[in-house]
Amino acid sequence: SLGKGRMAEVEQKKKCIFHKFTYCGMDLGQLLDIFPEQLIQLYSAQQWWILNWGLQRKQPSLLKHLSKAKKEAPLMGKPEVVKTHLWDMIMLPKMGASMVGVYYSKIFNQVEIKPEMIGHYQGEFSNTCNPVKYGRPGIRPLTPRGSPLSSILFGQ
Repeated sequence: SLGKGRMAEVEQKKKCIFHKFTYCGMDLGQLLDIFPEQLIQLYSAQQWWILNWGLQRKQPSLLKHLSKAKKEAPLMGKPEVVKTHLWDMIMLPKMGASMVGVYYSKIFNQVEIKPEMIGHYQGEFSNTCNPVKYGRPGIRPLTPRGSPLSSILFGQ
């Protein structure tokens, strides 16, 4: 009976474990606290190279708009969507829990930034193609079958 009690304790412990986000061995709180120079060294070579050269003029502006939207958001609500054309912006830890509208063609695709997206580009999460919706084959009439217009169109 002692073995069954221990098994029950182990099962309860397994159920209570939540997924904790880590990036290169650091949790989100540590990523937000470290200096930008240390953060850059955690990224892959492409992101490291881009961030080492410095952000473009529009990228710090996007960061300011995102932080402003997060401050103005209700306590447990989502912040307003900040629209941008920056596909090549790298997701930084301070951008977490923000809403971004990434431009594609003539619309802005809404992307919610999550901790798992850190180190990726914004364009990777913006859907660029519409999903195909299949219907019935052929053309369906727009008018009811019994109307006089349908008898003229379809010869019934």
